Amino acid sequence: MTTQTDIPPAETGGERRSWLREHSELGVCVLLLALGVLVLTDALTMDVDIAQRGPVGPKTVPIVVGAGLLVIAALLALDVLRGGRGQAEGGEDIDLSEPADWRTVLLLAGVFLGAAVLIEPLGFPIAGALLFWGAAFALGSRRTDRDPLIAAGLSLVTYAVFNNLLGVPLPGGPLMGVL
Repeated sequence: MTTQTDIPPAETGGERRSWLREHSELGVCVLLLALGVLVLTDALTMDVDIAQRGPVGPKTVPIVVGAGLLVIAALLALDVLRGGRGQAEGGEDIDLSEPADWRTVLLLAGVFLGAAVLIEPLGFPIAGALLFWGAAFALGSRRTDRDPLIAAGLSLVTYAVFNNLLGVPLPGGPLMGVL
């Protein structure tokens, strides 16, 4: 015969939230799992038209990275469920009681979205310069005399390294004939 004390209490919403808060690192596991699945899916469905020379082809690195992400997600989830916790950052001088700076986050998101939209019609050198300049502005730099010059130089160097040295074609836009 069971008594009232033998029946475990029903789990309340507060207890569930407490458990989730204590195991919040599982969110990172889910993110790593999703990234691993995405990378593996893209790698395995990649259309390889180039002739492969040797045993290592264009699918090799993405498959290794995707599998690594899945293994790390599983190991981290196992550690978290066994009671492992990440250490608090000791070197950071952050006041966690302050609210998030959503203005900066939204400005950066807008700058990245704008660069993604403008890269095809304007080309990487111009869109990249706008991206670097906008990111510097969103993060607090107000030096209008030097920031555009640094952004343009950084964008041109990035374009030259990827396009010319690494062989990764980036859209040149109106500057295609000049660069």
